[in-house]
Amino acid sequence: MRIDVLVKPGSRKNEVVEKDGEVIIFTNKRAHDGEANRAVVEMVAKHYGVAKGQVRIFRGEKGRRKVVEIFLGG
Repeated sequence: MRIDVLVKPGSRKNEVVEKDGEVIIFTNKRAHDGEANRAVVEMVAKHYGVAKGQVRIFRGEKGRRKVVEIFLGG
């Protein structure tokens, strides 16, 4: 499963919000040395109830808009 996400690094909160069909991830981690990307993987895994190893950033590692892939079952 692939989902489009918008990441808001450097936020005051850590939260995954689904609003009007869009997934927005607020993280207090900065976009430095991959910190925000690691937080995105962790937060998506927790939100969807899967292991971190089942989540990867498919596209957009250097931008705020990302495509995240979640490997389900199997």
